[in-house]
Amino acid sequence: MKIRLATRASRLALWQTEHVAALLQQAGFETEIVPMQTTGDAVQDRSLAKIGSKGVFTEELENSLLRGETHLAVHSAKDVQSSIPRELELLAFLEREQVNDVVLSFDEQFSLDKPGIVLGTSSTRRKAQLRRFYPHADTAEARGNLQTRLRKLEEGQFDALVLAYAGVHRMGYEHLVRHTLPAHQFVPATGQGSIAIECAADLDEDLKARLKAALDHPATHTCLLAERAFLHTMEGGCSIPSFALATLESGHLRLHGGLISLSGEEYVEEIQTTGTSTEAGAHALGVAVADAVLGRGGREILASIREHRG
Repeated sequence: MKIRLATRASRLALWQTEHVAALLQQAGFETEIVPMQTTGDAVQDRSLAKIGSKGVFTEELENSLLRGETHLAVHSAKDVQSSIPRELELLAFLEREQVNDVVLSFDEQFSLDKPGIVLGTSSTRRKAQLRRFYPHADTAEARGNLQTRLRKLEEGQFDALVLAYAGVHRMGYEHLVRHTLPAHQFVPATGQGSIAIECAADLDEDLKARLKAALDHPATHTCLLAERAFLHTMEGGCSIPSFALATLESGHLRLHGGLISLSGEEYVEEIQTTGTSTEAGAHALGVAVADAVLGRGGREILASIREHRG
């Protein structure tokens, strides 16, 4: 049968979906790519935090699954909201790319230590982390797809861009990377570096099993379960400066999660490890880390952020 793949229409999203299609074709499936425009793509004059709706990059794709128009939706895992409709499920997570944030500039001599530099980013988390670790730098809103942001950079709207390495690598712009930010300090967003595959919960079970076998990377899946349990417990989304990174080594699952205030001044983090890498163990670890963060000042930071936004 032909598997219809819902995707955003950006070059990066299409690259990711073509990669998924190639894996499915290797497993014997025919595929058809169905590009769509999401709210996050259409609304470019406001920050993601000010758009105000959940799933700004996923809702239209999810609706196509619910209507039965497509079989799978292909997302950047970090764009998937912490709670999805009961009628849908996250079927698979592809093997994770390098998770780091990176700094891009056309200036080969660019330095993060230079006073007064302007760094472009659309991420609330990155802005807060930059204010904490590089307080001498200014940040500016940088919406749009990767090519649009690079055009703005070339026009001089920023001195550099801060982006996820995964997208930069997939689009072939590694030559513009001037700094790789350490993941223990600039802890990434939940799911950063992975591609998530979503389907309708009532899709044929045998078909789901075959699709999952073709696409899922079990170790990445386990890590993402922990990170998403953290995010769900924090009641967070892309507009909240939370962060979470799980790693799996020798059967031990480690989760580094936390929350930072918009100013970067308040910072709560927690690292825990569990000896089980089961689905239940991953979920429990995510909840435990989130509970610890909330209990050590996270609730107050969240309340302050919500009050600030009115």
